[in-house]
Amino acid sequence: MKLKPGNTAPDFTAKDQNGNTVRLSDYRGKKVVLYFYPKDNTPGCTAEACNLRDNYDALQKAGYVVIGVSKDSEKSHQNFIKKYDLPFTLIADTDLQVHEKYGTWVEKSMYGRKYMGTARTTFIIDENGKIEEIIEKVKTKDHTAQILK
Repeated sequence: MKLKPGNTAPDFTAKDQNGNTVRLSDYRGKKVVLYFYPKDNTPGCTAEACNLRDNYDALQKAGYVVIGVSKDSEKSHQNFIKKYDLPFTLIADTDLQVHEKYGTWVEKSMYGRKYMGTARTTFIIDENGKIEEIIEKVKTKDHTAQILK
């Protein structure tokens, strides 16, 4: 089932960059920016993370908690956070459990070759755990503007 605005955001339990357990349900009562991205330290993903970092105060003032999700390891996330001074949590979804729940692990194609990868997608989730908006055409260098529009 493809998720749509108005659906309840699927709850998940996963590990963050420090090995701590994170549950989406722990954020009830807060608005959440749950963003899926392909890979730490790649140009587009770095641009997106740095745009969210540079506008983090504005996102917090608007009441948002930011959580990034990729299939990278905890160690990779730690390095990414340290290198770019990222102030938010990154989920190490190495078993793709969270990707599967959100439909973001998809078949992609490059130069005619098909492969599985992460669809860069952001889910805006309200205080009650409902999906308010799904951003599928993410502008990596201006993502915060898409969220706060």
